[in-house]
Amino acid sequence: MKLGAFSVSLSVKDLKASIAFYKKLGFKEFSGDFEKNYVIMKNQNTLIGLFQGMFEGNLLTFNPGWDQAAKELDSFDDVREIQQELKKQKVSIPVQADETTTGPASFVITDPDGNAILIDQHR
Repeated sequence: MKLGAFSVSLSVKDLKASIAFYKKLGFKEFSGDFEKNYVIMKNQNTLIGLFQGMFEGNLLTFNPGWDQAAKELDSFDDVREIQQELKKQKVSIPVQADETTTGPASFVITDPDGNAILIDQHR
């Protein structure tokens, strides 16, 4: 199963303060839209998404179709294929991607300790 790029998506209270903090750790703004309350920051191959007011709690995030530089991969497992495989393995999927569609889609699963995992395909 190819899950694509990995990042941690953090729900932050003050986007500006969080950006300043992560810059002190060597992260640089990589992508996102400050006006839409999210910024993706990068330090080498490590990605952190900072999201203000978009969701509760933090997420482990995988982006099928992208590498760690957010470049499109020639070959990848579609989010719906990943979802179908997890269903076969009896993984509970409380938020599901519409399997009748193509292109961008996402679903959410939760690990045994309650950690939310977002599988989010952008293409």
